Formats: sequence, structure tokens, C-alpha cells
Amino acid sequence: MENLTLKDLYFKFRDPQAMKTLAELIRKEAKGLKEPMRVMEICGGHTHTIMKYGIKQLLPENIEFIHGPGCPVCVMPKERIDHAIELAKQESVILATLGDMIRVPGSKSSLAKVRAEGADVRPLHSTLDVLKIAKENPDKKVVFFAIGFETTTPMTAALMERAFKEGIKNIYYHINHVLVPPPMKAIMDSGEARINAFIGPSHVSVIIGAKAYEFLVEKYNTPVVVAGFEPVDVMESILMLVRQKLKGEPKVEIQYKRATTWDGNVLAQKMIDKYMDVRDTFRWRGLGDIPKSALKLKDEYAEFDAEKVFADILPNEPIDDHKLCICGKILRGLAKPTDCKVFGSACTPSSPLGSCMVSDEGACNAYYRYAR
Repeated sequence: MENLTLKDLYFKFRDPQAMKTLAELIRKEAKGLKEPMRVMEICGGHTHTIMKYGIKQLLPENIEFIHGPGCPVCVMPKERIDHAIELAKQESVILATLGDMIRVPGSKSSLAKVRAEGADVRPLHSTLDVLKIAKENPDKKVVFFAIGFETTTPMTAALMERAFKEGIKNIYYHINHVLVPPPMKAIMDSGEARINAFIGPSHVSVIIGAKAYEFLVEKYNTPVVVAGFEPVDVMESILMLVRQKLKGEPKVEIQYKRATTWDGNVLAQKMIDKYMDVRDTFRWRGLGDIPKSALKLKDEYAEFDAEKVFADILPNEPIDDHKLCICGKILRGLAKPTDCKVFGSACTPSSPLGSCMVSDEGACNAYYRYAR
């Protein structure tokens, strides 16, 4: 193993023979399952791997994938997107954000549209690019619209650390970081999706550790395997879940041992705790209000909190999705993208009606790319 190059490792995790062997083992052992295994993969990265490499077609009929709310752009409610849009419209503001947020539709517009109309909206390659923008524009209020699960939250905390150390006072933070375990609990409590196994997210788990999912075993008697993103990772994780089911001994296991530990990145956790607190509640697209499911700035940093500094221009009323969009049901594991009447016709990546089609991690985007 120590003699393998990065290229060797790349192909090792996508090796066709390994996939074939794992598929044969799964098909053989899954015959002993007492009931169908309904696996929710929380992360949108896993959804894309499953679709891109045809993993669904390799598995027996008694194993089904249920797509979860594992895309931070997808779960952001329209009123939060409207916050970004209203902030970007202010003459004194430069709005900076990561990823697919620029294209996600709000209630009436998107950041892409207001940018075309003259708003100063900056897509970021790195969170720390905000420092450069703020230094080059000292007369502007630079609002960082922070988004992501626990994976990207340490980068926001690191930005704050650097900005405060360097005495940069014109950066404001609109915090939209959400947490993975609370929606998993909410989905299980609803009982609608009838999930009986989980593939745990890899990058999130690098930060929070595999121990964060113990409650799923203790309260719901449901096995969890934290998996890497490569196709061999996903297949091996399915085999591990099947074997847990056959033994009748659910537990939290780590398949992604090359990066994930039981306790996670403790230093990153401390950095987050230094600057952020857990919100009492947060509204998720498709899932509604979920207690203790998102973060906010600590009160001591209120003068840099965009939600407080710009409170008088930010809308607060909940806004429903487009009537034809079923993204909410998809995020709850109650529907597949192909169940949507406008999938691939009125709703495409270039003209999305809903967030599940916009994001590179969205389930609709994955189906559009690989399963039409």
C-alpha cells in the first residue's frame, strides 16, 4: 500500500473488478435479509456517485437508495436566499459567497440576476478570498453569505479568526451553516420514509466524528456506515450494512477510515465553538423548523452579524417553493426526482425551478446528468 501513487489510489477506488466482486458478495448475502434494506445516503456527493457509476443497477432489488437532505444549497429556504439578494442590492455592500448559491432562485430573483443588474456579487474560490476583497474595498461593507454543513463551517471560523487578528472591520457574516444529525433525527421521527439504514457523510464526519451518529443506533436501532465518496467506498459500505442487518447488531461503523475518526477534528470543533452558537431553531426547505439544527454568530460578535446589522431590510416570512417543484419531498426521502412532472423539461440545470436541480450535489441534478 505504501508504494501506491495517488494515481494508483484513484483507480483502486474505482476498480471494476473490485466493484464486481463487491456486487457479487452483496447479492449473495442480501438474500438472507428479512426485509428490504432502505438506505438513506445523507450526502449529495454520495447521490452523484451512486448515479454516475450505476451502483443502483449493481444491487439486488431488496436494497433501495433513498436520497436525503445532504446538499446545503438544496435545504436553504427561499427567505434565506432572499436575504442574500436584498443584501446584494445595497449600494454599500459587496456580497461574497461560495458554490452554487449564486444560481439558486429566491422568491422573485436570484443572486445571478441581481448581479447582471449591477449588484456587486462575488463568487469565491476560497473563503479567505473575503479578506482580500475587504482590504481592497475599505469603503464597502463586505457581507460573507456563509453556507454549508459542518464541512465548511471551520473555514468560516478561520476567516473570522484572521479578520479579527488583522483588524479588518468591514466584513459582516450572514451565517447559514446547518448541522447534519438534527435533520436525520427529524426524518426518523417522522417515520414517513421508512429508512432502516444510513450511509453517513464522509467530509462532515471528518469534522464531527462518527460518534455523532450513535443516537441513530441507540434510539432507532438503525445501522450507520460512514462512507467515502468513491464507488468502491459506497459498495463496501453497503456490504457492511448488509452484514450488520444479518447479525441483527446495528452500530456505527467507519468505512472511510483514511480520513474519518470516532471523535473527528477536535481543533476544528473548538474553532467553531469559539465564534458560533447553536440556533434554537432553523427552517429547512422541505423539512420545516428543526430545533438546534443550525449555527449563528455568538452575541459578542453582534456588530459583525449581518442578520442584526441589516435587520431592517431582511424579510422574515417563510416562503413556499414553486407549486410544481417537489424538492421538499425529495429531501425528506419521499420521492425520486423522476417523480416530478417538470423534471428535465421545465426544470433543468440551466433553468431550475428548485434548488435540487441547481446544486452540483442536488439529487435532481444527479438524475439529470446520469439517469435521463
